[in-house]
Amino acid sequence: MKRPANALSLAVLTLLFEKPMHPYEMSTTLRHRSKEESIRLNYGSLYAVVESLRKKRLVAARETLREGNRPERTVYELTEDGATAMRAWLSEMLRDPSPQFTDFEAALSLIGAIPPDEALALLRLRLKALHIASNQFDGVRAHLPEGFPSLFMVEGEYAEAVRLAEIAFVEKLVGDLENDRLGGTEVWRRMHELRSAGHTGEEANAKLVQEFGDLLTWDI
Repeated sequence: MKRPANALSLAVLTLLFEKPMHPYEMSTTLRHRSKEESIRLNYGSLYAVVESLRKKRLVAARETLREGNRPERTVYELTEDGATAMRAWLSEMLRDPSPQFTDFEAALSLIGAIPPDEALALLRLRLKALHIASNQFDGVRAHLPEGFPSLFMVEGEYAEAVRLAEIAFVEKLVGDLENDRLGGTEVWRRMHELRSAGHTGEEANAKLVQEFGDLLTWDI
């Protein structure tokens, strides 16, 4: 069975591997464990995910409970097919690197649409936010009780490692922009000068070809 794109589906299956639960308990358990920092979570989508898994016979309704004046809640359990799918999907996600298509990577690929100086200012703000997040994580680690199991922090440690790598990347990019070390910046800056002077996109591109010639003919 094809692995779902939504990691919340896998989270539901792993929760039901622990014990049968109703969706509200799933949501509160994920939030109590701070999983919303690693998995996109909202209560409405959780119900839709559970229903999708039920239709695929990966989970099944076990019983319906009512507590006082609260609405009825359906408790779900993992099916045998669900347990098999959970192990297969989790194994695949741990084993096989896959493209993540992050917003930042997309923005970097399209960065030429804003002027270099504006991009530099925005990257400085991003760097500041990254450092704040890293410092906050250091604070969390510093206040963990002695002997706290590392297993329960493994996704946070991964996120911090990725964050530190991004900090190093952005620091270098900022430095390259500040010191005109980023190849092609002169074309980038000139394009925005031409657009600011009132040239259309077609006119600006024609002038860039005239001024920079072979620099614009690279095939990647």
